[in-house]
Amino acid sequence: MISVLHSLRFRLTLTFAIFGTMVSILLSMGLLFDAHILGERLMDETLRAEIGDYISRLERNPNSLPPSTASIQGYLLNQNQRSGNIPPELLALREGVHQLILNDTPYRVAVVDKNGVRIFMLFNEKRQRHREEIFIIDLAAGALIMIVFSAWVSWWLAGRLAYRVVAPISELARRVSIASPGDDAEAVAQGFSNDEIGQLAEVFSSYLNRMRAFIDRERNFTGNVSHELRTPLAIVQGVVELMEDDKQLDDKQQERIARIGRANREMVNLTTALLLMARENTDDAVVQTCDVCEVVSAAIEMNRHLLSEKTSLDFVCNSHPIIVAERALLSIVVANLIRNAFTNTPSGVVSISVKDNELTVSDTGTGIRGEEIDKVFQRHFRGADSTGWGIGLSLVKRICDRYGWETIIDSTEGQGTSAQFVFNKKHA
Repeated sequence: MISVLHSLRFRLTLTFAIFGTMVSILLSMGLLFDAHILGERLMDETLRAEIGDYISRLERNPNSLPPSTASIQGYLLNQNQRSGNIPPELLALREGVHQLILNDTPYRVAVVDKNGVRIFMLFNEKRQRHREEIFIIDLAAGALIMIVFSAWVSWWLAGRLAYRVVAPISELARRVSIASPGDDAEAVAQGFSNDEIGQLAEVFSSYLNRMRAFIDRERNFTGNVSHELRTPLAIVQGVVELMEDDKQLDDKQQERIARIGRANREMVNLTTALLLMARENTDDAVVQTCDVCEVVSAAIEMNRHLLSEKTSLDFVCNSHPIIVAERALLSIVVANLIRNAFTNTPSGVVSISVKDNELTVSDTGTGIRGEEIDKVFQRHFRGADSTGWGIGLSLVKRICDRYGWETIIDSTEGQGTSAQFVFNKKHA
């Protein structure tokens, strides 16, 4: 089940809500800025009007007093006589409009020089700022209401939109999940409208047809390879066995025949393993039980010819774990680890230990370089001193991935290598 936080409806709602929130915040900030600028303009217009009116009264009556109300306060400064009631902060102001705080009260101040006198006109901003604070509160409340409302509307719309979008996708996913190469590919795309989802369904249908054709080709190929390749290998093995019983052959000829036999058996095992790996990994394919110690003993005997005369072998089987797997695939894994240890130990000791759920192959050979240790399982990777084709350990990795096994390589150049093969034991 898809959680609410990961559902398409929640993501659509979150997107719409974030968009609505950003629009509300930007709109509120714009309105607040415009209200502030408009308030300053209104105060400046009021100051200019008061100054103009006071100048007109001065022209008619030089003894007219400046205005003095709750909002407007004026001061007059003559050249011949300074008024003592003018705050000192006003005397330092130049002509123009200023912001000033007198006795903890904010004022908008206009200074004008006219006919040899200086006029100071002050507008008390306390009421204006109080109105702005109320406007900010109203604006924030309105924005919050809009955000909540937009989130609710978004959730409702997203539910309808998500249903229209998700329902066809869910149906397509259901059809694809139960489809198999043997089913009618056209049934996958049937019933969808001619839109993006319909096009996607057509792509799945086409892909199913291609997959069916590919599986048919793969089955024909593996069937042909299984017959055409195993038959000559079986013939070669039969001839080798007859030649091994020929008492007229000398030791060198017998050694060559044995070498041919070993190479042929390795080819049979490798062919079997590759054909098994080409099959689809299903539980029905795993029908064999294998004694790990028996498989290890067989691998040792098959590769004993690689063991140097200066190298001793220490094989300990502490238990006889039985695992469920194709014997050919298990033999490939075990034989690769043993073959690498035998080949890369010109002198010293090769230790092989079988425990309840693991096989350990350790040697005192040449080891692996530090920069190569992380690449040994890569396909076609060959170390500096390697003579193979670089598919052994990569095939081991594929087999381990198939069964959930694990192979851990630990090596020090010049000191040796330890390969730990960890398997999940299953009793038949």
